[in-house]
Amino acid sequence: MTLSQEQLKQLSVPERLGRVARQWQAVADRELAPLGLTYPRWSAMWKLVRIGDGASQKQLAEALEIELASLMRTLTQLEQQSLVVRRVCPDDGRAKRVYLTDAGHALVKKMEAKILKVRRTLMADIADEDIETVKHVLAVISRNAHQMCSEQKQRDDKQGGDTQ
Repeated sequence: MTLSQEQLKQLSVPERLGRVARQWQAVADRELAPLGLTYPRWSAMWKLVRIGDGASQKQLAEALEIELASLMRTLTQLEQQSLVVRRVCPDDGRAKRVYLTDAGHALVKKMEAKILKVRRTLMADIADEDIETVKHVLAVISRNAHQMCSEQKQRDDKQGGDTQ
């Protein structure tokens, strides 16, 4: 759905954030599609590089802010493409660590060039200080949301404890 300029002006901050995030993802998806990657696959590989090869599946799911079950399907697909391998954690036999294969590392190099191109294009004509302001505002919103969720969880836990 294409919104008119007037409709766009009426969007709240959360609506605008969500819209921009979806648009950015759509552009990146189209740019990365020729590499045979869907958003879940390329974002898992990209995040694995950022948090460190050999992260546990649980750490990767938390970093991606998705459910572990969703990540498991994605990792299975990436294994089928020979882009990642999962190995049992030597410290905890129940946990598995995720590693990029040589082919995975090579593909991430190709991804990086495309992702940086998307970032440069989408952020063209935006002054560095404006980008820093946006980063700061988003960090404050995130911090406030985290604080609010923590307080809500504490209230919920306390209420649950009172009824027992």
